[in-house]
Amino acid sequence: MPKSPPVKIVNVGYRSTNYWVVSAGASRLLVDIGWPGTLGMMKTNLKKMDIPLSEIRYALATHYHMDHAGLAEELKREGVTLLVLDIQVSAIPVMKTWMKPTDHYVEITEKGNSIISVEQSRQWLNRIGIGGEILHTPGHSADSVSLLLDDGSVFTGDLTPEAYAFDNPAALAAWKLLREHGAARVYPAHGPIRAIEDAAGKPQIE
Repeated sequence: MPKSPPVKIVNVGYRSTNYWVVSAGASRLLVDIGWPGTLGMMKTNLKKMDIPLSEIRYALATHYHMDHAGLAEELKREGVTLLVLDIQVSAIPVMKTWMKPTDHYVEITEKGNSIISVEQSRQWLNRIGIGGEILHTPGHSADSVSLLLDDGSVFTGDLTPEAYAFDNPAALAAWKLLREHGAARVYPAHGPIRAIEDAAGKPQIE
């Protein structure tokens, strides 16, 4: 099997939320998608980081809350394919119920979505040159997923940090799953990059 090209990770976030562009060769995947009504801000941040929006081929929401998927349909209109896990499909219409007119949310349609299962994720990512897989990691919401790259980088969205998840068995199980699959560095939706915590909630030393 040919080796995947080196991965480059760039943060184009704003409003205290991290939005990660994962690039491997000519493929660029946006992990978490932006607040509704902020396409101009997203474009500005992409330009600052020298990433043309036209080069973002795919976008993945770690879960369907407004600060993580609010720009999905607007980005689709710019030519971006929305990657949706089958376990997330039912969460998309629910997100709309939380929106207000002042949010300027554009409702997500089925057109332009690529729907896959967790089991299909590695093959799908390999097809675009990214070595990794997408895992179901509930704990913050039932539709939460994490993108885990083969180099140990993991994009966890709003998954509760393990040290604070003592009363959240779903989150604890998600962190256990990520460690078992080789996760090493956490790229969260809020806050800085950090080493993954061990089972006791302490950062592992890389």
